Amino acid sequence: MIPRPLEGLLVLDFSQFLSGPYAGLRLADLGARVIKIERLDGGDICRRLYISNMELDGDSTLFHSINRNKESYAVDLKSESDRQKVRKLLSHADIMIQNFRPGVIEKLGFGYEEVKEINPFLIYGSISGYGWDTPLRGRPGQDLLMQAFTGLSWLHRDDAIRRPIPFGLAIADMMTGAHLVQGILAALVRRSVQGAGALVEVNMLESTLDVMQEIWDEKWMPGRCSNEGAGESESSRWLKGLYPTATEYIALEEMSLYELVEALAAHFPSATINEVTADSIQQLLLTKPADYWCIQLRKAGIACEELLNWEQLLGQEAFLELNITQNIYRSNGTRLTALSCPIRLNSYRLQSSRGAPHIGEHNGEIEFEWLSHS
Repeated sequence: MIPRPLEGLLVLDFSQFLSGPYAGLRLADLGARVIKIERLDGGDICRRLYISNMELDGDSTLFHSINRNKESYAVDLKSESDRQKVRKLLSHADIMIQNFRPGVIEKLGFGYEEVKEINPFLIYGSISGYGWDTPLRGRPGQDLLMQAFTGLSWLHRDDAIRRPIPFGLAIADMMTGAHLVQGILAALVRRSVQGAGALVEVNMLESTLDVMQEIWDEKWMPGRCSNEGAGESESSRWLKGLYPTATEYIALEEMSLYELVEALAAHFPSATINEVTADSIQQLLLTKPADYWCIQLRKAGIACEELLNWEQLLGQEAFLELNITQNIYRSNGTRLTALSCPIRLNSYRLQSSRGAPHIGEHNGEIEFEWLSHS
């Protein structure tokens, strides 16, 4: 076992659902000790968030996956005695994470200004949905709603029925959590140099827009000049996307129709090669299976991949050699196979077999360690 870069750091994670807990997960993977501050009555709402309708040992499998390698300290934040315990924990902490709606954490007495008085060296990570000073600050920051507000779902649409399709992943939540970790790590570096804590703020709206930089100029800059379609011939068209074959789909990276025709020239009569269109390419792809076309196109230097389902992916040698899965175990022996951290340090895969905690599972040891002394 190699030393992890965040070993010795204490994180108090007040967050729920996905964005904040995902940030806490990554900090735990990197070696920090992460304690979830949960409600006594039900804990993190993610425990009952059944995206896949799968439950294990009383909690959703999503909760297990996103909260592995953490401890749970259950309290009533409306109780002054419990708030006092949390304040004492904060005096020892290095990092705090929260994703309540703007104004809520302040009412509980744990806003940044209050916490800074307790611990001026603490890195305070805060997530909101639409920002703290915008007209929409009070709206719930939920992934699907953010996809709708930013128009992201239009990029993932079914042209056959001309309707948007939401992403099958909580992309806004995950990216926001990742951005928070980036800010926290930067603040830790700054603290090591200047000895000062910091407030790190991210919001789901900006994080979702950040993912869309690739198409910002094309889609969201009205009034910009565009020569799209001007003088464009059939042979200069650019192709990119998923295309059906006789079996599955294949994915083609962006290329001109001319390049694709040249790569598949052997499959067309020489007399008609200059008359090949995008439609005739599609008809040709339907004549043979996906693996055949991938072999032919790669030989011609065309980047492509078969569209795999989950069963096919898990059987791929490339996936197996990644060694990205791990078994995690709760204290009662409940086991779940989960994904590992994608970051490697000195070629070492960051893994931990510790499963997600039960509500308040670590209250006793946390209070003995941190609260039993004056």
